[in-house]
Amino acid sequence: MPQIRILVLTSSTGGGHDSRAQAFAEWCFQLYRHDVDVRIEQMLEDSSRLYRGGVGFYNWIQRRSPGLHKGFYAVVEGLSFLNRRTVTLGRGYYERVLREYRPHLVFSVHDCLNRGYFQLARRLLGPQNVRCATYCGEFSGGWGYSRNWIEPSVDLYFSRTPTASDFAVKLGLPRDRARIRGFLMQPRAYLEILSPARRRLYREQNLGLKPDRFTVFLATGMNGANNHLDLLPALVEHADRIQAIIVCGRNLSAYSELIHWRTQHPDFSCFIDSCSDVVHLLMQASDAIVTRGGTTTCAKALHFRCPIIFNTFGGVMPQERLTVKFFKNCDAAELVQNAAQFRSLIESWLANGGSYERLRQNFLRLRYEEDPTTLIDELVGLAQDAAGFKVSRLPLTLPNGGDR
Repeated sequence: MPQIRILVLTSSTGGGHDSRAQAFAEWCFQLYRHDVDVRIEQMLEDSSRLYRGGVGFYNWIQRRSPGLHKGFYAVVEGLSFLNRRTVTLGRGYYERVLREYRPHLVFSVHDCLNRGYFQLARRLLGPQNVRCATYCGEFSGGWGYSRNWIEPSVDLYFSRTPTASDFAVKLGLPRDRARIRGFLMQPRAYLEILSPARRRLYREQNLGLKPDRFTVFLATGMNGANNHLDLLPALVEHADRIQAIIVCGRNLSAYSELIHWRTQHPDFSCFIDSCSDVVHLLMQASDAIVTRGGTTTCAKALHFRCPIIFNTFGGVMPQERLTVKFFKNCDAAELVQNAAQFRSLIESWLANGGSYERLRQNFLRLRYEEDPTTLIDELVGLAQDAAGFKVSRLPLTLPNGGDR
């Protein structure tokens, strides 16, 4: 049986790009099984030592000093000129992948893997044999929205919000190729939904928490950058009214410190995990989340109705600035620069529940419901056009909806 072949280009600068690549692969299998083959490539890291070093430096900045990323971002923007017509660094590896795999669709989920990559794919495979698409997860436009996202020859370009889509058009994207598709999350995020009653049971039975206590989720990305130990004292002061869910990512040192911290604060109710594969459930079990401006985490928080407190300790990275701006412009999130501001916010919420509820209502107004399979079908449709044949698609029933 012939297969549709889709090459996904990603890189581990943060965790969001990889999570979207993995979500796409899982959706393809959920809907098309073995008729669609997805190959995910860490194209920056695997194609060039210089790029590999740059990815490592990016992640170090994210963990240690986000403010330094301003200069690094300016350097990365230079790739928009370096790769204007073809791939420069790492070209040999990319060519080998294209010739070996011969994809019907090249799908980029990373800003640095559009310009040059699409042109080279068409030259090697023939423009009639391959299509190209981009999914950009930014929430808004402006400084921090990389020009590397925009390759005007792209066949379809997916943005998360109308604001971001309009900015992409301003940078040169043809409007007729622009689509707005808000989320790209794993199928289980749509299939595992907690009702209010199950939410209370999940807190109590799965997390060991109080079923009806206000719950703050102290989150982090896969890199494990966090300020949990700075934030927790503000919550412990109100241990009779507040509890916490805490994750540490790949930061085993932070996990060990927090496990020790918990033994020293037996009166405070909290759940601690390192890398969690049930973040979608943890968000549903929370009343607010403290996180940096990572697009994937914030999109999930919006989808699961969990208001955001932005952690801006040490500054805000340019890409994160786009996310913070989107929510703050709508008065739909709080921002804390240090532990004192976090304490003040928590105390104000406890003293005046209406302030939290107003924030929550503003936050919920930014939500919209969507069929997550639409994006997948559009991308597979592009690949089918290039392949010259179609594959069968399985039906899917989602909670609170009919067959999709």
